[in-house]
Amino acid sequence: MGCKVKWILVAMVAGIAMAAAAQQPTAGTDGTVTAAPVVIKAGRILDVRTGAFLEHVFVTVTGGRITSIGTSTSTTGAEVIDLSGQTLLPGLIDCHEHVLGNLADWSPMSELRMSSPMKALWGVRNLQVWLREGFTTLRDAGESDPSYGQIALRNAIKQGLIQGPRILSAGMFISLTGGHGDVSSLAPEWELPRQPNIADSVDDVDSAVRRDIKFGADWIKLMASGGVTDPLSDASAQELSGEQMAEAVSVAHRAHKKVMAHAHALAGIRAAVEAGVDSIEHGSVLDDDTAALMSKKGTWLIPTFYIQEHMLADGIKQGLTLYSIEKERNVIAQKRATFPLALKHHVRIAFGVDDQPEASPKEFDAMVRAGMTPLQAIQAATLNGAELLGLTADLGTLESGKIADIVAVPGDPTQDVRLLEHVTFVMKSGVVIKNESQAAHATP
Repeated sequence: MGCKVKWILVAMVAGIAMAAAAQQPTAGTDGTVTAAPVVIKAGRILDVRTGAFLEHVFVTVTGGRITSIGTSTSTTGAEVIDLSGQTLLPGLIDCHEHVLGNLADWSPMSELRMSSPMKALWGVRNLQVWLREGFTTLRDAGESDPSYGQIALRNAIKQGLIQGPRILSAGMFISLTGGHGDVSSLAPEWELPRQPNIADSVDDVDSAVRRDIKFGADWIKLMASGGVTDPLSDASAQELSGEQMAEAVSVAHRAHKKVMAHAHALAGIRAAVEAGVDSIEHGSVLDDDTAALMSKKGTWLIPTFYIQEHMLADGIKQGLTLYSIEKERNVIAQKRATFPLALKHHVRIAFGVDDQPEASPKEFDAMVRAGMTPLQAIQAATLNGAELLGLTADLGTLESGKIADIVAVPGDPTQDVRLLEHVTFVMKSGVVIKNESQAAHATP
C-alpha cells in the first residue's frame, strides 16, 4: 500500500473519531433514530417552481423521505417539529466547491504546505459547516490531491462514517503544464515531479480522464482557461485546446460521466462549449454568440460571483498575491459587464460558490445583485442544481416521495434572499442536523 493511501486512511479514521465525538444528528429530537414518522408543522412551504407558498402546512417524513404534504394530518404516534413561524425550502445544492484543505488560505503555496491527511481532516470540518448552513448536496469541482481525498470523503458520507452533504465529485484538475491546475509553481531547479493531472496532448488528456474515472470520479474537471489564484496562468488566455476537451468529453460521456470546464476567457468558454462540456464554471467573459450557443446546446453556467468580490475585499489578508488581485479586478469587471447576456439568452444557471463554507450563503445576494431575481437565485440552488447533477427524481423540490432534505428560514426569502444566510433548521434524508427554531415536542 502506498504511503499516500495509508495517510488518507489515517485521516479517515481520525475523521470518524471526530464525528463520533460530536453530537450525532437524529431523525427526531430526543437523541434516537426511530421508524416512527416525523411531522413538521410549518408556517409555509415555498414552491420553488412557481414562487407560490402553501400556508400552514404539515410535512410528514418517514424512513428518510417525504410521505405527505398537506394542510392537515394525523400526528398520533408521530414526533412533531414545530416550525410554525418558519418558511420551508428544499435542501440547498452547491454545484461548485472544493472540499479539501483550509479554504481560507488563498496563498500560492497552500497546496504544497499541507499533507493529504491534513487536507482530508479539514474536509471533514468543511463538510460539517456546509451541512449546518443548509447545503445538503455538493458538487466538488476537483482537487489537486493525487490520492483523491475528496472521493474518500464522499464514500465515507455514503457509508455513514462522517456527517456531511452528499457529494458528487470531480477528480483532479486536468491542466496544461503551467496552467491553472499545475500546482508546481517552484523555480525550475526545484520543480516537482510531473503530476498525473498534467495533460499537454490529446493522448495525455485521455490518460488523465481514464485515471479519474478509475479512482471513482463522478465528474471530469478541465481547465479551459487560466485562473486567478495561481501565480502562473493568464486568466484571459485559453489553455486546453478544443481537441483536448473534445477527447475528454468523448471518454467521459462513454463512461456515463459529465464534464465541467473552468473558463474565464471567452476563447476558452467557446472552445469548451463547442467540445460538448456539460457546464462552464465562472464564465466570466461572454458574448452574444457564445451565450446563444450555450443556450442552444443546454450548457450550464455556474457563475460564482461572491468569491470574486470576497477576493477583492480580503484577498491580501488571506494570502493572494498582488498579481492575483489584479487578475481578479479584470475578471470581475468583465463578468459584471457580460453576465446579462446569459440572462438574455436564458442560459441554464446553477448555484456555486468556490469559497470557504461559511461564505456559501452569501452567493444568493451576489446573484441577485448581478441581475437575477431572488426566486431565480433560489431555483439555481434547488431545482437547477438537482437537474444539473441528475438528481431531480429525489431532490430539488419538496414533494411527496422525495428525499427529506429540508431547510427553514424566518420570513420570505423571495423578498429578501439574504434570509438564506440565517438558516434555522436543516434536515438531510430525514435526519435533523440543526434546529434553532422553537423546540420540538412529541404528540401522544
